[in-house]
Amino acid sequence: MPGAGTLANALHRRLRDEIASGRLEPGARLDEQDIADSNGCSRTPVREAFRLLAAERLVELRGRQGAVVRSISAQTLIEMFQVMGELEGLCARLAARRSTPAQNAALQAIHTRLVEAAPAPADVFYDINEEFHEAIYEAAHNAFLAEETRRLRNRVAAYRRRVTHMPTRVEDTLREHAEIMAAILARDPEAAHRSMRAHLTLLGENLLDLIAGLD
Repeated sequence: MPGAGTLANALHRRLRDEIASGRLEPGARLDEQDIADSNGCSRTPVREAFRLLAAERLVELRGRQGAVVRSISAQTLIEMFQVMGELEGLCARLAARRSTPAQNAALQAIHTRLVEAAPAPADVFYDINEEFHEAIYEAAHNAFLAEETRRLRNRVAAYRRRVTHMPTRVEDTLREHAEIMAAILARDPEAAHRSMRAHLTLLGENLLDLIAGLD
């Protein structure tokens, strides 16, 4: 049986992935005892996992009621996507200056897989899309920037995934990614930053359209 700390970290990663994937939707209640029972453990590592998720602002602690997946208001989403645009834009700018030939080849391979996945279900496309962005974080060669970018991405991941289901979003993403990749391969930091920031701005606008359609 793994130690409580190890189990808490494993539960934290699992729940974080379920929140990011949208399997645990905003507003969903996480029951401490249910999670403990389903994982064959005491409530102690579950509480620690909740604490870690709360520190990342992915859940809101509710005392004896356990935790609830945080919902994000439309205004806050606008602000978060603005910051995401700058963070990912900086990743793209640095990648255009620092990426290795192997990283460039990997980015091109991921983009090819994205093109091939266009007819597939949106969730399949989104998972490969995450790999594309992750490859750019790594190519920036700035561990702190990558960590902070991932932290914010995880908070909005469920919303970004929903946007992928919108009409024309897949086609738009392929076009926008091609522009970002071309700038990185051309070693053009300004164009890479501008293209990535525009990509995130359009994602944010699409998300607001989606939210408005649900009202």
